[in-house]
Amino acid sequence: MARVCAICGKGVSTGMNVSHSHIRTKRTWKPNLQRVRAVVNGTPTRIKVCTRCLRSGKVQRAI
Repeated sequence: MARVCAICGKGVSTGMNVSHSHIRTKRTWKPNLQRVRAVVNGTPTRIKVCTRCLRSGKVQRAI
């Protein structure tokens, strides 16, 4: 399964580490994904959701 949010589609972004001497190396920023049981189309299923979507209430958690 890809490292991407099932709700908003937030995924890995890339960029550069820049040192004090301006030597640049590649790096990645990964989203904070949690594997939760959520109600999708009326049935509880496990999906990967970012914490921003969980906090904002975009996901209905299954009990």
